[in-house]
Amino acid sequence: MVGMEQEQGRVIDLAAGAARVARLPAPGTENAEPRLLRQIYGEILRDERRDQDRSLGDVARTVGMSKQYLSEVERGRKEASSEILRSVCDALELPMEQLLARGIRRMTAHRTLRTTSHAGVELCAA
Repeated sequence: MVGMEQEQGRVIDLAAGAARVARLPAPGTENAEPRLLRQIYGEILRDERRDQDRSLGDVARTVGMSKQYLSEVERGRKEASSEILRSVCDALELPMEQLLARGIRRMTAHRTLRTTSHAGVELCAA
């Protein structure tokens, strides 16, 4: 995968500035229901906020929303509108395009294709 390294069931996103770890499903759970987009975006926003050593309250005040609502968005429990996502991205100085790109990488990181001709070889889709 370009810009990604797989390490013990985790994918490290090297293209995101600082190395970020995308959570992969546990082995044997590939057929589990995929995570929702709101969960992935929330995880990315939380990781970015923590990387900047900013509190929920600080970012929520900058955006003009409650700390509780931002927490729900970060945990993937609330479906944030595109306007809210843009506002949080602006507060974090994270281009919206990066949020979308990181989301795509995390959504596709778990897809593994197994080859039949070479035992032990796995190709990961990016």
